Amino acid sequence: QVQLVESGGGLVQPGGSLRLSCTASGYIFRIYDMGWYRQAPGEQRELVASITSNGGTNYADSVKDRFTISRDNAKNTVYLQMNNLKPEDTAVYYCKLRSNWGQGTQVTVSS
Repeated sequence: QVQLVESGGGLVQPGGSLRLSCTASGYIFRIYDMGWYRQAPGEQRELVASITSNGGTNYADSVKDRFTISRDNAKNTVYLQMNNLKPEDTAVYYCKLRSNWGQGTQVTVSS
């Protein structure tokens, strides 16, 4: 059974940084693409960033040049480094592996 566990969310001031982690179990992690999504209150869940099994990356326009997705296959973990955070980045952030979702981690950007 697949388990995805996110961590690293919290409250940060505008301009600050956070690093999210998502650790997977129950899959041969290294052969699958991974994605980070977010959902703000009243909004649809949207793709923030994705990374392929061989390290290719893709970003939403709203986070390009601020967020970086990476993976450590030895640790079965995918990361999302978020810099220069803005209030509009406030959301619950989820990682996804195939059709499986983590429980989400709250990110709040506020002064």
